[in-house]
Amino acid sequence: MINFYITTPIYYVNDSPHIGHAYTDIASDFVARFKRLDGYNVRFLTGTDEHGQKIERASSKAGIDPIDFVNEVSSRFTRLTPLLNLSNDDFIRTTEARHKNAAQHLWTELQKKGHIYKGKYSGWYSVRDEAYYDERELVNGKAPTGADVEWLEEESYFFNLSKWQDKLLNFYKENPSFVQPLSRLNEIIKFVERGLEDLSISRSSFKWGIEVPGDEGHVMYVWFDALTNYISALGYPGDISKYWPADIHMVGKDISRFHAIYWPAMLMAADLAPPKQVIAHGWWTVDGEKMSKSLGNAIAPATLVGEFGSDQTRYFLMREIAFGNDGSFSKNAMLNRINAELANNIGNLIQRTLSMVFKNCASTIPKVDTDEIYNQRLLQSAVKSLAAAREALDKAQYQNVLEVIVDLSNQANIYIDEMAPWTLAKTDFKKMEFVLTSLVEVIRYIGILLQPITPIAAEKILNALSVQERDFVHLNQKHMVKSGTVINKPEIIFPRFEV
Repeated sequence: MINFYITTPIYYVNDSPHIGHAYTDIASDFVARFKRLDGYNVRFLTGTDEHGQKIERASSKAGIDPIDFVNEVSSRFTRLTPLLNLSNDDFIRTTEARHKNAAQHLWTELQKKGHIYKGKYSGWYSVRDEAYYDERELVNGKAPTGADVEWLEEESYFFNLSKWQDKLLNFYKENPSFVQPLSRLNEIIKFVERGLEDLSISRSSFKWGIEVPGDEGHVMYVWFDALTNYISALGYPGDISKYWPADIHMVGKDISRFHAIYWPAMLMAADLAPPKQVIAHGWWTVDGEKMSKSLGNAIAPATLVGEFGSDQTRYFLMREIAFGNDGSFSKNAMLNRINAELANNIGNLIQRTLSMVFKNCASTIPKVDTDEIYNQRLLQSAVKSLAAAREALDKAQYQNVLEVIVDLSNQANIYIDEMAPWTLAKTDFKKMEFVLTSLVEVIRYIGILLQPITPIAAEKILNALSVQERDFVHLNQKHMVKSGTVINKPEIIFPRFEV
């Protein structure tokens, strides 16, 4: 069995989760579930980033100790797992002992190899972004993100990032799919080609962080600490070869630089392999406006799940926009997508097909010629659907994975309208049985393919057909729904919502 390791970024615990966090979580979970069903041994990691000056200031303002502050906020992110029906295998917190030990070991290794030295940092720093910016990056005196910056001068340890410029450019050349989408990789390459400066990796002006080994006056720069989570969760400095290098780091485009420049350079310096791929998605706005505290328009995942359900929330966020692009959330768009594709298309196909089996076939799957079933264009399309879904997934075209399912359902709806089994029930009963069994088999494919994105509904579909074998390897004629299988009275799988 092939091992597969996928991670979300670890989320900074300065605020509550919003749909941007949910988007990354769901995309990662979608891939993780898909790969498990496709026979991979998957490890899926998420977690929280809990150090830095921003946390120290926020906890001080709240009048509580930093550890109590991060415990409370981190719990909001752990609650996303049941809320969004995530299948993560682990949840890492940077305040855990296993992470602290790993980060300090990595620091010591880099220092021993001559990649860390002590100096003095002078430059622009954004507390909100926990990021350093040089003069040419500032826009009207602010960070490119719009965050305020402050001039910082303090003693600091540095990582010799400049030494890795050519090695990084060669790595990108040899691994042209390292960053997806391609436009994001081109941005990274241009940034590196402009020239890299050594990176300040410690702070001495505050205390809330992981102590630098051998120098208690310094704490690690929060990004040096945070990036290490991907290997600390695997047991570093122990043997991490089972899952490392990671197959996918799923991140937002705003932190692609940290994952595609700093992190690979740190790993190369430690004689560890860089991750195989960084997938950087776009941002969600709300009705065309950027989410912000001042506008009060951030949407909590719990709000969407409470109103529409976790399956519908998962489906909409993966289906609405091309992954990698920015997208605008609106409630009407969500309602229309859910109603058009889940309720009217897939749900309606299932409801009317199984209702006819229940009514006209004594709730039992008829006995028919399976070869004849599979010789039809409809079933040939079903057989090809997995390969098409795989190809789209591996290109990070997640909306196209769902398009494969919607298209198959469309074909089945056209088939049922053309064949009119309700008429055949009166004129050619055997042909009606053949048509209904063909449709049931397509619904089995749809149910299995829906598992990574709408797991609750998919389970209901497969339970209705008494399907026990649910992995992708079972998408073939050999595992067709058996004649004589008794189905229960159909229930509505995807309800309609009033616009």
